Amino acid sequence: MLTKEETKRIDKGEMLPLMEAFYTIQGEGYHTGKAAYFIRIGGCDVGCHWCDVKESWNADLHPPTDTDKIVTDAKKYAQTVVITGGEPLMWHLDYITKSLHKINIKTHIETSGAYPFSGVFDWVCLSPKKTKLPLEANYKKADELKMIIFNKDDFKFAENQVKNVRKDCELYLQPEWSNREKMLPLIIDYVMKNPQWKISLQTHKYLNIP
Repeated sequence: MLTKEETKRIDKGEMLPLMEAFYTIQGEGYHTGKAAYFIRIGGCDVGCHWCDVKESWNADLHPPTDTDKIVTDAKKYAQTVVITGGEPLMWHLDYITKSLHKINIKTHIETSGAYPFSGVFDWVCLSPKKTKLPLEANYKKADELKMIIFNKDDFKFAENQVKNVRKDCELYLQPEWSNREKMLPLIIDYVMKNPQWKISLQTHKYLNIP
């Protein structure tokens, strides 16, 4: 049971339900291959059936952690931090991004865009989900649109979503891991016919790194 003080600090972003934090190599999308410190925040109600971190969904399982401590730990490892989840925009992110920028750490976010935007980011990876679409205002914030392809219908979904982002937004199609052998040939064919898209792979899983 949270105290009133903890609740106030969470509302201000001074505490966050940290699930895990780790230094690794970015495995997906535009920044693939770069070193980064990942901060995974608990809590998500988007409900992707193929999610590979379902243990992040229940924020109550991840005790509130002092944001200053999260930032201090990040400083030990990297010049770039990726805030992910769960769905990180369920929480107020102004405090953590401001604190990271003060110590010259770049901030990236991976989000479904389903919640109001907070925080200041150097890179925004938007990954829309059918179960809970992004808020209209969040599309234009995307530097990268990453569409997960689980079945053939997801290509149509991707085509609809790309209409909402900026013209300079980087476009990626990524096979859902459990269905990659079936969908990857279709993605390759699609990208060859639609070269504005690129292929994203979960290279960290091929390399067996976190």
